[in-house]
Amino acid sequence: MRVVSLVPSLTEAVAVTAPGALVGATDWCSHPAGLDVVRVGGTKNPAVEKIVALAPDLVIANEEENREPDLAALRAAGTEVLLTEVRDVPQAFRELARVLEACGARGRPRWLDEAERTWSSLPAPERRTTAVVPVWRRPWMVLGRDTFAGDVLARLGVDHLYATHEDRYPRIPLDALRAAAPDVVVLPDEPYRFTADDGPEAFPGLPCALVSGRHLTWYGPSLAEAPRVLSEALRAALR
Repeated sequence: MRVVSLVPSLTEAVAVTAPGALVGATDWCSHPAGLDVVRVGGTKNPAVEKIVALAPDLVIANEEENREPDLAALRAAGTEVLLTEVRDVPQAFRELARVLEACGARGRPRWLDEAERTWSSLPAPERRTTAVVPVWRRPWMVLGRDTFAGDVLARLGVDHLYATHEDRYPRIPLDALRAAAPDVVVLPDEPYRFTADDGPEAFPGLPCALVSGRHLTWYGPSLAEAPRVLSEALRAALR
């Protein structure tokens, strides 16, 4: 089986479960460390001809991460594309099982069972917390409706204030984000790399939680530790 992955979290899932299956991945596929495969460009601008030249049996993609014209070009070249959709945590587990089986995994991996047990046995939150969750600045964009990251936070007791917005990633003026007065501003390090010096200064007087984007937005082996890592970051910000 020869697989090209256009989704960083799925790259990690396949690499640790079906070693040797991956022959190509995007420039943004950073895990596992030391992954030695052909790099095929970004998630939004993959090098289609380079992918086809690798003669993969399967390209794995995601309806949010990747663009349909690129996937259509791969299909037109005779390449099979497995397209995933992940909008919440249960769907992530279903799609991971489907992808790993398609990539030739021998049975269900232990990390997937452990991750599913972790999420199914979460304690009830002691209290609900409100948040805004920027994912970009210049312009400011935040989590809106129907997102995997939003569902992750909701299961940890964090209700982001734009969860019912008509857009999935609405552009909201900074003044409006401040005026919303959330309990906490959650600032992940991807897709925009918010840091201690780039993000919190825009929200004076509001607690800010700098969190790992891999634990907030990736659906793969990181799911097993995501509840602990994210909860620790949120607790630290709200002290």
